Amino acid sequence: MSRITGFLSFSDLRHARQRCGQMGGIFETAGWNFTSEAIGSAALAWCGSKQSNLARVGNVIATVDGQFLNLEEFRTLGIRPDASPAEWLIVLYRAYGFEKALERLAGDYALALYDGGTEQVWLARDRVGHRPLYYAETPSGIAFASRPGSLLVIPEVPVEPNRRFVSVFAGSHYRYIDNVPDESPYAAIHQVPAATVVCFTNGAKRTSRYWQLTEQPEFRESEQELAVQYRELLMEAVRRRLALCANPAFTLSGGMDSSSVLSCAVEAAGRKLHAFSSVYTDKTYDESEDIKTFLDHKVEKWHPILIEGFDLFSTVRTMVAAHDEPVATATWLSHFLLCDAVRQAGFDALFGGLGGDELNAGEYEYFPLHFADLKCNGNEAQLEHEIAAWAHHHDHPIYRKNREAADRLVARLTDSCDPGRVRVEQERLTRYYRAVSPDYFDLATFVPILDHPFKSYLKNRTHQDIFRETAPCCLRAEDRDCSAFGLAHMDPFFDHRLIEFMFRVPGHMKIRDGITKRLLREAMKGVLPEETRTRIKKTGWNAPAHIWFSRTALTELQDLVESKRFRERGVYDVKKVRQLLTEHLEIIESGALRENHMMFFWQLVNLELWLQHVDGIRGRNTVRVSSGQGTATA
Repeated sequence: MSRITGFLSFSDLRHARQRCGQMGGIFETAGWNFTSEAIGSAALAWCGSKQSNLARVGNVIATVDGQFLNLEEFRTLGIRPDASPAEWLIVLYRAYGFEKALERLAGDYALALYDGGTEQVWLARDRVGHRPLYYAETPSGIAFASRPGSLLVIPEVPVEPNRRFVSVFAGSHYRYIDNVPDESPYAAIHQVPAATVVCFTNGAKRTSRYWQLTEQPEFRESEQELAVQYRELLMEAVRRRLALCANPAFTLSGGMDSSSVLSCAVEAAGRKLHAFSSVYTDKTYDESEDIKTFLDHKVEKWHPILIEGFDLFSTVRTMVAAHDEPVATATWLSHFLLCDAVRQAGFDALFGGLGGDELNAGEYEYFPLHFADLKCNGNEAQLEHEIAAWAHHHDHPIYRKNREAADRLVARLTDSCDPGRVRVEQERLTRYYRAVSPDYFDLATFVPILDHPFKSYLKNRTHQDIFRETAPCCLRAEDRDCSAFGLAHMDPFFDHRLIEFMFRVPGHMKIRDGITKRLLREAMKGVLPEETRTRIKKTGWNAPAHIWFSRTALTELQDLVESKRFRERGVYDVKKVRQLLTEHLEIIESGALRENHMMFFWQLVNLELWLQHVDGIRGRNTVRVSSGQGTATA
């Protein structure tokens, strides 16, 4: 695990070194090394637990958080075999230029490079955004780092929240907090989006994408032929990442994604491996029984981590300090506690199944988009069959499945006049708007951006999830959780070659006969146990926060809502928050078949505890500046 920082000064090298050292100070963890290099008016640094990933060759410095996966393709360039990824980056930069080098590289990374000859700073992230990277433009220079907390130690960077982010987090669904990929939770700090290069030359910024998905002809091969290719790509994605880990562990749920990753790793390693699972006494989201059917086949030792008996507010405070932001969903608290157990057990990396749902159309909500594609293409007979199969497999007492429901969902989520164009789920977007004070931010002015690079509704929906909705916040949360315990994290489904492949797979090979992930199921024949491979129902990766906010942490939640600090902050309409809490308690205690408000209160608690954390940073910075610290070169 590692982190990077850097500073390009508009004045002198001493200033750059000082700022770089300040920013790296927050990564001073037991056992971590800090190294830095400086040329001209720029300083770059790397901090981590293993060999330094910082290099200088001539007048070029580079630093890398993460890894490259295909360096064997560039051996003709003559670099020594034990060279660090940072050295490789410099060699590739000189051979191809910065953006062309990234086009050739595969990997999970955030990186920075400074060329003393051109006096340019280059920043970039991998194609999906496995590793975070932020920057701030200040009067005295450009600061960049793996975490916004590093940038906030600089007196010139205001410690002010981004009001759009705060209000969307407070009163909307977590999917929309990353709708603007270059924003961060802080008004003065920008995020480098996935697959993006940011270049600074003489203080001027230029931003460009070096990779993006575009409309390509769909594959015409048979499902069996494509399944073979899929299995090979997934195996290779797992194998390359496995080779980078000394002692890896694997998350394991009852579904196909994490099970497929673990099974591929067992094939590659030639032995059973260790698996960790979050389990719950409350059975709403517990997947223990489904997991147990898998264990004898692939698992050396199963580590079920029981998520109970923890102090919710204390844990969330610890998390927001480690994340530098509020955490998107309650699932990541379970993952945070699981990461602690993984580290204590002596493992150094954690593999997961993120990306499997998006690539394979694995979420229930993808069905209406598949229906819309069938309708748009005139496949009425297949549409009737798919709706009937959907109702047969997935009917629910609250969320009914029938032709009327399908038609209603298709009309609400798609634009029939513009094939492929998806619409915002307005009910999900606006459900809690009334709880946010319009005096703080008028949520009615927020119009989410939807990208439509494809003619398929399903492809556009999954593309949106990968780049603007579900994936960004999940990848970021996974990165922060793992890094808090010194773990590397690996998500083979989000290998870009696999993504490119799956966006050329026809929709009927993803959803058919009311069953999702059809091609993955075919690809995992002989790899996954049959009971796991053929399971149709999914519990969904979630946590019993409905219990937390109605019982174990209820008193603290009520005290928070009634506190003077919460009321005077002005983000929420406190009267409406009280009404939602009353309603939530009534739903839980009555057992009514209605959706409760656990997600709203998870976001409320995280947001308020993060804002308190920001208040603390602001207070410390005020003391430091008033005492004369950090002002000499500001």
